Amino acid sequence: MSLKPFIKSTTQTLRRAAITLKGATIGCNSLLERGISLQCGVHEGKKGTIDLGSHLQLATGVVLNAWGGKITVGDHVFIGPHSVLYGHGSVTIGNDCLIAEHCSILSANHTIPSKERKIRWEPDVRAHTVIGNDVWLGAGVRVLAGVTIGDGAVVGAGAVVTTDIPAYSVAVGVPAKVIRTREVS
Repeated sequence: MSLKPFIKSTTQTLRRAAITLKGATIGCNSLLERGISLQCGVHEGKKGTIDLGSHLQLATGVVLNAWGGKITVGDHVFIGPHSVLYGHGSVTIGNDCLIAEHCSILSANHTIPSKERKIRWEPDVRAHTVIGNDVWLGAGVRVLAGVTIGDGAVVGAGAVVTTDIPAYSVAVGVPAKVIRTREVS
């Protein structure tokens, strides 16, 4: 008799417990790989929240940090190795999404002050970032604060998304530009 199924089940139970002890919620039947970093954080006295759906897969090295904001991830979502979600201004990811390795999804930016002021000490500008349902972000995509990526959109590897991407569009480049649609003609 093999101990592998028992060890795998126990490991998943321990990883789920670690996530919930840090204040996050997670749905059923999710696969959590090693090295996931999760922090709800506190900003101006407000504790952040992280709500994760069911049938989720968080790959090795995923970082979820709400920084006192909110991160919400739907059901049947894959977040690839070493991807980072910062929820200062809130990040919402819909259902059935594929987020490839080394993606960054941000929801805040810094102001750019005059040279007399230090950049580091300027306040964050928070903006809700939304990834719709059935979205595929290729490897290394960067989604900046305040952007909405519509349902069914595809963003090519290495793209930097600085403006909204319409539903069922395919976008590539830096900055990301729509090159075609997935709509049937």
